Formats: sequence, C-alpha cells, structure tokens
Amino acid sequence: MSRFTRSVSVVVALLGAAGAAHAQQKFTYTTNWYAQAEHGGFYQALATGLYRNAGLDVTIRMGGPQVNIMQLMAAGQTDCVMGYDVQTIKGWEQGIQAVTVAAAFQKDPQVLIGHPGVVDRMEDLKGKTILISSAANTTYWPWLRTTYGLSDSQARPYTFNIQPFIADKNVVQQGYLSSEPYAIEKEAKFKPTVFLLSDHGWPPYSTTIVCMEKTVREKPQAVAAFVKASMEGWKSYLKGDPTPANALIKKDNPNMTDDKIAHGIKMLNETGMVFGGDAARLGVGVITDERMKKTYDMLVAMKLVDPAKVDLKKTYTMQFVKDLKVMP
Repeated sequence: MSRFTRSVSVVVALLGAAGAAHAQQKFTYTTNWYAQAEHGGFYQALATGLYRNAGLDVTIRMGGPQVNIMQLMAAGQTDCVMGYDVQTIKGWEQGIQAVTVAAAFQKDPQVLIGHPGVVDRMEDLKGKTILISSAANTTYWPWLRTTYGLSDSQARPYTFNIQPFIADKNVVQQGYLSSEPYAIEKEAKFKPTVFLLSDHGWPPYSTTIVCMEKTVREKPQAVAAFVKASMEGWKSYLKGDPTPANALIKKDNPNMTDDKIAHGIKMLNETGMVFGGDAARLGVGVITDERMKKTYDMLVAMKLVDPAKVDLKKTYTMQFVKDLKVMP
C-alpha cells in the first residue's frame, strides 16, 4: 500500500469514527431516588458502554423526595423516567400520557417491617400503629387495608426515620426491601420481620422504564435501544462484575457505601426481583397483559382510578420487550 493510500485510509477511518460519535443520540433517564444498587443495571449499561454501543449518549439523573419525575417528563425535561405502573396508570387521569415500555423489576420492593414475636404474620398487623408515607394513601395502603381488614385509624405518617419503630414494639413501618430493614438491623442489633408486599398479592411492577406517548411514537429506535441496553446492563450487573456501576453510583450518591450496595445486590438476587416471575421464561424487562390488567383492576376496585378516564391499553406497550429475550 502506498503512503498516499495509507494516508487516505487513515483519514477515512477517522472521519468514520467521528461520524459514528456524532451519530449518537442524546437520551436522558431520570431515576426515582438517589443512586443505589436498585438502579445498578442502568448505571452498568452506562459504565460499560452498552448505551454507547447502542448509539446512545445517555445521561442518568437522580430523582429524590422533592423531584416529581412525571412532571419533569411531561414538560420535556427528560426522555424517560424510572416509573411504577400504578403511577403511570393514574397519570392518565391527570392528563399525563405516559407509557410503560419495560419493567426491570418483576416485583415492587415495598415492604412492611415489624418486631419479631409481635408481628410475625400479616394478620398480626391488626391493632398496630402503621407508619406510611403520604404516597401510600393512593397506592398500597387501600389494598392493604381492604385485604387484611385494617383501619385508617392505625395509619400514621412515616417521616423516613427508623427511631419511632425501634422505640416501640407495637409500631410497624413501611420500607424499601434493601434499605430500612438493613438499617434497623445495623442500628438496633436485631433482625426485624419483613413482609415483601408483592409476595402477599400486591401486583404492580417496579423500576419500570416510562416514556411519554409522544416519545414512543417519535423516537421508537432510541427507546428500543435504551430498553435493550438497560436490560443487558441488569444481567451484567447482577450476574457479572458490578464494580463499574458501583463506582458511578457512589459518585452520584456519596452517601452510598459498599456494604449497602452489596446488601442491595444480595436482596435483588435472593428475591428474584429482576430474574424471577415472567422474566425467568420471557426475558428481563418483560411486561404482560395479564399483570397490567391485574394492577388496573385492583386500582379500579379500590376506586383509585376512574375506568371512564383511563384506557389501560394506552398506558403500556410490549413492542420493546416482546422479542427482547435478554434471558437470565
């Protein structure tokens, strides 16, 4: 090869690389809380280049207690968010045309926490003081109250402080599977009773990918690429080396420690949060008509959604997961 030919080849290669880099589409995903192991698959896809290889320039933004991610998305300030099908279905009543396109978690990590020997079964919740967040009043509390014959008089505000629970054996509190139970065990030196609501009939998916209907319609290739790379990220994070994601998680959330992350990963694997349920046979990220209808019917029965205002079929699509087949 002549010097001229080699020079031309180098220039062409450089231009091709520059073109590929330029072709990457910017895509923003906003999470539902501060960075943690429960967001690990998305951070793994970012850290290991899965998004980049899919042609996306992804930015992950943290949510938090003061961040209304649905409003941000409706205002066009983020492409998609880490959602919850209860939230998405109810959003249509408020004019937010949001669509669930994938579910990283086959279960909702919402738990209730009690003192062993006092609350050992769900039936033991009767007569106890139950600390719940304001959001619970329009999500799991109506279901819990009806299913187990509880009373609104038992409910008190949960302030995200575990001290009232530790101080009173007759107090039950809400929590997140890998967070509050672990914090209680470390501080109070006892292992609390933990009820994962999804194991007792609470039907919603969690840690979903939710986009506006307009985004799904106008950017289907970008959404498809994001979904696929994200689910590959979850497989890599939970079955491979999570170190790349963990570094980014701790960078975004300096309060997150290695032991908390390790405990989170352990809980995700032990409970089949990502690889269990329908994902075991249909692939990571799957959503089904049956599950979505179960959640919708529950919301209607609890009078949390007006069926005259919400068409279930508009609140989700399986087009991005039906042939995905990222198997555990």
